[in-house]
Amino acid sequence: MTNQAQQMYALTLNQCVDLIAAVGSKRTVLAQGDMGNGKSSMIHMLGDILPKHRKIYFDATTKDLGDIMIPSMQSIETDGCVRMIPHEELGLHLDGPIILMLDEIGKANPAVKNAMLRLILERKIGSYSLHPDSIVFATTNKGSEGVGDMIPPHARNRMTVVQIKKTNHMEWIEWGINAGIDHSLLGWGKDNPQLFASFEDVKDPDENPYIFHPKQQRAAFVTPRSLHAASDILKMREHFDDVTLTSALMGTIGDRGAMDLMAFVKMSDQLPTLQSIKDDPANAKVPSSAAAVCMVVYRTLSALDKDWLNSWMDYLPRLDTEAQAMFANGVRAPKYSKQSIVMTNKKFTEWAMKNNHLYTADKV
Repeated sequence: MTNQAQQMYALTLNQCVDLIAAVGSKRTVLAQGDMGNGKSSMIHMLGDILPKHRKIYFDATTKDLGDIMIPSMQSIETDGCVRMIPHEELGLHLDGPIILMLDEIGKANPAVKNAMLRLILERKIGSYSLHPDSIVFATTNKGSEGVGDMIPPHARNRMTVVQIKKTNHMEWIEWGINAGIDHSLLGWGKDNPQLFASFEDVKDPDENPYIFHPKQQRAAFVTPRSLHAASDILKMREHFDDVTLTSALMGTIGDRGAMDLMAFVKMSDQLPTLQSIKDDPANAKVPSSAAAVCMVVYRTLSALDKDWLNSWMDYLPRLDTEAQAMFANGVRAPKYSKQSIVMTNKKFTEWAMKNNHLYTADKV
């Protein structure tokens, strides 16, 4: 029953960030979730919300008790006692508010976990206190993953522990468009939502050969983090042959994922070049497969610029209605970085007036 309730009330990364921003100056939120799902990226999301706060990353896995505070010998002469100086990664020496992320605290040395307890509850270590507006939060993996995360009860009781749900394929695509993820990888993710499944929903690991599963120790597997790495490799594919590319992808997202992705990448040959759309939208090639059309739309959403937006709007009606709807909903996504450029374009507004029935036909 407890596991069902946790899954039912698991939060997205955005929901967790909102929670931390609201209560993080008084209460420490511990975000617990699947590996490679973007938990550590929340510090940057909070930084966007709270631009006056300095971002401080504390890597709990690399610290021992002696790293938390060290004595200042000079203080013996000036104060007549030993004064302890905290580690700079805690940000206690800074003026003004900070966002302190205690990353991977579940894997920390037990002595380090104990040393963090007062900071977690009272925002203090020794004689040092954080600025009252400072935000503190922590991250850890699920204990069921079997990668060494453990939070003892007395530490958990000092925090608000929330579960982070696995990012689904459409959420990742929306993020990936703004992050410049390779368009073929975005298309592959659209066609394969199982890439983003959590192992907790897959009893038999053979049912999903792409993801991490504690019952089957795969050397490499798909996570949002490893997909980002695969995108970086794909963007440089003109520098090496297919064997090298495949080998690199196998070491990044696993054997099955790499093989399937490579088959998808080869469809990129069907895509019209961006230059052909810019120069001659009426005659630029229209892909024959739905997957290739999908890649054209995602590539455009990522690369779109006002200088050739009119050309794209001339090309768009040549695609099927599903692809047009995909583009429109991508533009309307709340965090699409180029939304204002498109929404103020005359040809787009004219198209939108004629095709508003397509807006809910697809998402992103």
